[in-house]
Amino acid sequence: MKFHKEGYASLIVVLLFVVITNSVAAYFDVASWLKWVIYFASAFLFITVLQFFRSPIREITQDEQVVLCPADGKVVVIEETEETEYFKDKRLQVSIFMSPINVHSNRNPVSGIVKHFKYHPGKFLVAWHPKSSIDNERTTIVIETLSKTEILVRQIAGALAKRIVWYVEKGRPVVQGEEFGFIKFGSRVDLFLPLNTEINVKIGDKVKGGKTIIGRF
Repeated sequence: MKFHKEGYASLIVVLLFVVITNSVAAYFDVASWLKWVIYFASAFLFITVLQFFRSPIREITQDEQVVLCPADGKVVVIEETEETEYFKDKRLQVSIFMSPINVHSNRNPVSGIVKHFKYHPGKFLVAWHPKSSIDNERTTIVIETLSKTEILVRQIAGALAKRIVWYVEKGRPVVQGEEFGFIKFGSRVDLFLPLNTEINVKIGDKVKGGKTIIGRF
């Protein structure tokens, strides 16, 4: 288990807050019960940041015929839908909701070349809201596999998520299972797959990024 690089700034802020708050509580003559409340609250805040930015080391089994899960979380949508930004036709949509307690790094579902990338500023509706995928702050990434199959991955900010991070560029290769981004504090990732993709998960399934097989080509 590692601590994710995106969490260092947050960890420094929390550490400064904890040190200052606890120093003030220890220095001034405050009630004993209030000191313990401050100590427990500080410990809870510190542990929360550590668990949120944890980055587990995972062994990835790469396979050109499968779509690996791009994020830890729960499957909340599996449906045929019209993808209007890039494909402009019908695709199979699979959506994974990431709660604040999940690992929030995002992993490439397939290997290939980034054919399209766009960042969209937007709102911060709750991630399970039907319009979050078109109204919220988000990124759109299209990867073309070696077999010329294109899939679309969309990072979507939620009500708490105020920052989406990505590590991909148009025209650059990506490797299945490796990190392509991070979303802070609750979010969602959508996959848009070819209609003939065999889906291996169902709504409500708990899934792991880079480990769970979402579907097969």
